[in-house]
Amino acid sequence: MRTQVGIIGAGPAGLMLSHLLHLQGIESIIIESRTREEIEGTIRAGVLEQGTVDLMNATGVGERMMREGHFHHGIELRFNGNGHRINMHELTGGKKVTVYAQHEVIKDLVAARLKAGGEIIFNVGDVSLHDFDTLAPKIRFRKDKNGDLQEINCDYIAGCDGFHGPSRPSIPATIRKEYQKIYSFGWLGILTEAPPSAPELIYSNHERGFALLSTRSPEIQRLYIQVDPKDDIANWSDDRIWWELHERLATKDGWKLIEGPIIQKGIVAMRSFVCDPMQYGRLFLAGDAAHIVPPTGAKGLNLAIADVQVLARGLDAFYKSGKTELLESYSAICLRRVWKAERFSWYMTSMLHRHDDHTPFERGIQLAELDYVTSSRAAATSLAENYVGLPMEWPNASDEGSFTLKRLIS
Repeated sequence: MRTQVGIIGAGPAGLMLSHLLHLQGIESIIIESRTREEIEGTIRAGVLEQGTVDLMNATGVGERMMREGHFHHGIELRFNGNGHRINMHELTGGKKVTVYAQHEVIKDLVAARLKAGGEIIFNVGDVSLHDFDTLAPKIRFRKDKNGDLQEINCDYIAGCDGFHGPSRPSIPATIRKEYQKIYSFGWLGILTEAPPSAPELIYSNHERGFALLSTRSPEIQRLYIQVDPKDDIANWSDDRIWWELHERLATKDGWKLIEGPIIQKGIVAMRSFVCDPMQYGRLFLAGDAAHIVPPTGAKGLNLAIADVQVLARGLDAFYKSGKTELLESYSAICLRRVWKAERFSWYMTSMLHRHDDHTPFERGIQLAELDYVTSSRAAATSLAENYVGLPMEWPNASDEGSFTLKRLIS
């Protein structure tokens, strides 16, 4: 097989990259280790920044999102039994976030690629990358896991295959630096069949640990509580989960949490991770292959979308004018945004979770930070700007051959 860009991974990064390249007349092939049913059926939360929503709308894949998504103008921080709303819409000049699940984004992008005749090869195995430090990169894989060995010859490889995929380890260990923080706590998440208990997301810092309430739809809600990541989900009966949620989300004004049948529950660990560089030769990493953020800041999917905007613009410049400056600057441009998102995610995580090694003094500092961010307009504005999404930052470069939303709309 021959294509211009070989893409490994059909998550948000790989699918959006293929979609953007198609709109610029650039060919790509996506390979994915899971089946279509698996990637579309794996339920994942999603809080989309304003820029992600704008991109989906500008590129023609936002119709269902605009119809079914939930638009939030603010979030609520709870501590000491009181709720404090951060009005992001007002503080950021009219921006907001959209609650629209990641697997729904994937469904929309898969449908768009297939409708346009894009090639996605699902259920592959034994994926390996070759010669990406030359002008003739190759991707090898087995179709249907154990089938015949196939090969894609391409100009560039985009590794959008997540933290456990083969792309990042293919960069020589002597070249890449990896930065990681493992948190001592995880999240127990549930889906429940219940009406919304609140119109916007609630982040709660409680003596017993963190809790989060998020609306999924008028009938389905997503909630989380801080737990030991090594705990067994079998230890958590539905009654115990609801008791903890009531305790951690309670307010002095008598706010009530609405219960319902729990239809899904599980425990996930939390980490922060960054790989530097995000490129080597003609291999470019995007999304979770290059960086992981704890979900407290709602940045994971949005960082992936930001990465592929940079990569799509660089590839567009190369194929239209032969210029490689943007491709050569890919890591530098992306990592500047990545580290800011890591900082914000760490900040939210540190401020809202109970830490086993916290002294009473450190607990006092944590509560003072919450008091400050909910009483200072400057502090609240900083939180709001980061939450709705910082603007894309581009180096000074000619507009010739550049990827822009304006061109996509026209």
